[in-house]
Amino acid sequence: DSPADLILQNLSFDVQAGQVVAIVGLSGAGKTTLVNLVPRFYDVSGGAILVDGIDIRDVTLSSLRAQIGIVTQDTVLFDDTIANNIAYALPNADRVRVEAVARAAHAHEFIVRLASGYDTMIGERGQRLSGGQRQRLALARALVRRPHILMLDEATSNLDSKSERLIQQSIHELRGSCTVLIIAHRLSTVEMADHIYVLEDGKVVEEGRHEDLMGMGGVYSEYYRIQSMSE
Repeated sequence: DSPADLILQNLSFDVQAGQVVAIVGLSGAGKTTLVNLVPRFYDVSGGAILVDGIDIRDVTLSSLRAQIGIVTQDTVLFDDTIANNIAYALPNADRVRVEAVARAAHAHEFIVRLASGYDTMIGERGQRLSGGQRQRLALARALVRRPHILMLDEATSNLDSKSERLIQQSIHELRGSCTVLIIAHRLSTVEMADHIYVLEDGKVVEEGRHEDLMGMGGVYSEYYRIQSMSE
């Protein structure tokens, strides 16, 4: 491909196991393309993605994807019970595991307040729940298989600040137990990340922790200032 055709260019970085790493940038920067490459929704046209030093194209798709949990902006839920929605990725999950991941996703608190608890029917696409509740169920479902890599693709972009804080708290508590990749346009989501990569036109233009990037007075700090004013 010619440089003009490339979505991601000269992109290279390492993520340590157990870290929380964020990829941020404006719409069209290449964030979602990057996250779609990890579970091999499509493959790189040059270079490689390595997990534990192994090219992800050298393992089976099923074994790769069994290690990955994904929460997207648009939550897919079914007209079934809360417990069955959480266990969808692992049908043989018992109630103990379902409840454990619900607690990890800060969903248990609202679930037990419902009349039928974990047996509550949530309606088509989870219409009987709030947006924040739906996202916390989606996070619990992503965790039920105990993934080594958890990817959040704009998972908090449509949430109110309280729901966003609960998801942030869950991410903070997961630190060390799995590697978390956060793809975000909304920078308040990623302040607690161990490392942040700022993408522009498919290239990393800045990287560091939130405090470091704010101190640079560059692209990230300008994004942050504009978002803070608009909110």
